[in-house]
Amino acid sequence: MFKVLVIAYYFPPMGLSGVQRTLKFVKYMKNYDWEPTVVTTGSVGYFAHDESLTKEAESSDIRIIRVGAKEPNAILSRFGTIKPPRESVRKILSRISQTIFIPDNKISWSKLALQKVKELLKNEHFDALYVTVPPFSSFYYLRKLKKEFDVPVLVDYRDLWYGSYFAFYPTPVHKTLHKRMEYLSLKAADKIIVTNRKIKEKLIKTYKFLTFNDVVIIPHGFDPQDFENVQPEPKFNDKMIVTYSGIFMEYNTPKYFLYAFKKFVTERPDMASKIQLNFVGYLGKENKALVTKLNLEEFVKELGYMNHKEAVKKIISSDVLWLMVGRKRNIDAILPGKLLEYMGSQKPIIGCVPDGVAKMTLEEYGASFITEPDDVGEIKNTLIKVYELYKKNELPKPDENILQKYRRDVLTEQLTKQLQTIVKKDVL
Repeated sequence: MFKVLVIAYYFPPMGLSGVQRTLKFVKYMKNYDWEPTVVTTGSVGYFAHDESLTKEAESSDIRIIRVGAKEPNAILSRFGTIKPPRESVRKILSRISQTIFIPDNKISWSKLALQKVKELLKNEHFDALYVTVPPFSSFYYLRKLKKEFDVPVLVDYRDLWYGSYFAFYPTPVHKTLHKRMEYLSLKAADKIIVTNRKIKEKLIKTYKFLTFNDVVIIPHGFDPQDFENVQPEPKFNDKMIVTYSGIFMEYNTPKYFLYAFKKFVTERPDMASKIQLNFVGYLGKENKALVTKLNLEEFVKELGYMNHKEAVKKIISSDVLWLMVGRKRNIDAILPGKLLEYMGSQKPIIGCVPDGVAKMTLEEYGASFITEPDDVGEIKNTLIKVYELYKKNELPKPDENILQKYRRDVLTEQLTKQLQTIVKKDVL
């Protein structure tokens, strides 16, 4: 077997889709003759800890090395799982953090991870380094190992770095430093993986030394094993269950959907009474207040944060799923991991999204109803259309052949082929 050293801050016991991408890759690597060793963080205070993903990592016989540090999440570790603050507060804290820390507030962990990786490289042979970002600080510091140990580096971009929809640049200096740091990091990479074509195009346009073949697209996906033997919960009424799974922050909000549903309730109370809105995850204080303001409590059911296994069961037990992506800078390059999990369930999806890769993926999926993210009237009319199809048992189904390319095992095979291309020829 070939050996790869995986550097990933976000890894179980932390949860959410960014964690799943790396976990699923390392889970299936041994099927393709690659043995992973994961260097990740130690205990952290976080708003999503996932026991089911932790058990999956442990049962996959993955070697995991944990490195503690003093970044904000580690300092909060004594509080365990913490509820996210109000979105307005989170934005303020995020901007303060981005003003102080460049490129991110995981610098202390990245420096300690660098030392641990150095130690491992001195004592063991690895055929490649695989760095997943964000956090981008790990990519920036670990780039130095390429020359020191003559080891090839593959980086996996889950999101944009320079010009990201999450980025805040309080001064031109911040903007320049981020771009310079990304430039130096990319210079050291032997292969760059991205989740979609938009990120690939933006990287090649921004950094002229990159060629088309330097950047390879491996999208987010779903693990078919997650859906095996999962039975939907029994229904005790004929209500159509519409489910949102995930959190609301930065680029998405339920505001327009809730206003649209209120309009729906006012105009078609007969239909609305037959619909239940499920929210799996943290709805947030602001959004709960909006539900109360609009008098929608009887239609909305907040299920709270659930581990991955439980969330999948709720998705399978739904009639329709809902996704929202708002309007922000470079938002056309975002492909939420939850969208691919939705697709793995083969349920119809209402997608309130702007032009971009998320919209294109929904169009390819086929079993989707697409609206502008903030068009209340269009969302309301879509709800009416979807309910009418539901009553006639005519909701659309996706083409299963299209879904095959998004299987996590298939995507891992693609990743290992890319790792194979950068392994030193004398090893081969």
